[in-house]
Amino acid sequence: MAQGFNASIVDDWVKFWNTYDLNQVEKLFLKDARVTYFSSEKQGVIKGYEALVKHHEGFGFVKGGKVQPNKLWLESVDVEDFGGSAIVCAIWFFKRPNNEAAQKGPVTLVYESTPKGWRLAHANFGNYK
Repeated sequence: MAQGFNASIVDDWVKFWNTYDLNQVEKLFLKDARVTYFSSEKQGVIKGYEALVKHHEGFGFVKGGKVQPNKLWLESVDVEDFGGSAIVCAIWFFKRPNNEAAQKGPVTLVYESTPKGWRLAHANFGNYK
């Protein structure tokens, strides 16, 4: 039986974005061809673990992370635990220091319970104008 989903798992994903630590991809996502990701910045589906890593490298993520001024956070987080899977819905905010207003939009994160813990199986980001 799957151990219940703990919302603090989502905090690990937010930390990943704020540290740009590429080493965390393996700890956060399914490491296989089934993982899918819709970016708010690029069209089309990103499918498979290797494509997901390349996508984050394209945003400047590096092994070990780096200090960078951008900040991401979530608000209005809603978690539904389905036993072996969980769905997280929230509003993401992304602030670059040179922009007055933060970018924002809806996000849906789908987690799967695995023997190594909860892993992201799918992420879908949209943009509010």
